[in-house]
Amino acid sequence: MRGLFQGLRRGLQKTRDEFVSSLRRAVDSDGGEDLEELEEALIRGDVGMRAATRILERVRDQEGDRWSSLRREVAQILQGAESPSAPRFRGTPHVILLVGTNGSGKTTTAGKLAARYAAEGKKTILAAADTYRAAAIEQLEIWGERAGVEIVRQARGADAASVAFDALAAAIARKADVLLVDTAGRLQTRSNLMEELKKIRRVLKKHGEEYPQETLLVLDATTGQNAVSQARKFQEAVGVDGIVLTKLDGTARGGVILSIREEIDLPVLYVGVGERQEDLMEFSPEDFARALLE
Repeated sequence: MRGLFQGLRRGLQKTRDEFVSSLRRAVDSDGGEDLEELEEALIRGDVGMRAATRILERVRDQEGDRWSSLRREVAQILQGAESPSAPRFRGTPHVILLVGTNGSGKTTTAGKLAARYAAEGKKTILAAADTYRAAAIEQLEIWGERAGVEIVRQARGADAASVAFDALAAAIARKADVLLVDTAGRLQTRSNLMEELKKIRRVLKKHGEEYPQETLLVLDATTGQNAVSQARKFQEAVGVDGIVLTKLDGTARGGVILSIREEIDLPVLYVGVGERQEDLMEFSPEDFARALLE
């Protein structure tokens, strides 16, 4: 576990060096009641107004060490994420629908999760339902070959819902433990993306009302407050059970995770802090706060 924590700490270095350092300077330099510098640092770090206001109120009321107070409040905001460990799996197969915009790391996340579950001994199948991007299908095939995971795919431009339906049929027939369905983040037609995702959900339910068991939204941390806006839209359109927050190693504005937790109140299940398979980590509020702020 120490190795995982150190990996998380390394992955958050850019955020810690810039965003957290600016918070520390603001707290240390402010000896009076004026916390404008801290507020500016929080907003620059994409914490969002709601979470920033909550942190400022707690720090303002603290008579002792303000940095310790800030750390406690950050950890408190991050609390509430569900554990992504095995007990959450319901039924065989457990179907996970991965949604999000292009460029968020959705296909990579599908591949990394497939490799993780396969390594845990779970029979896993990948569905290449992002049929509008040939690169997405090819990328998923590479992950599948690497992890020894079967892929269900059709030709580029095929009906995405049909791919998902066939993949679930295969997962049921093969008694798979997990089916991961990668979906499009943008359509090259006039079709509405959210309607396409709703169609996939409807088609999966033809196999049983319990499908899909989970819908995970993959968000790119480097997009800042736009990630919060995306979370709202996907939640309203298709329902979201949890978030995978990627590319935290590539942004100095990692405070967006606080904004997501405070404003959307969706659990963050995984965080991505690098390109390697092991850089997709189960989210622990305690470890994240410690790696970020110690």
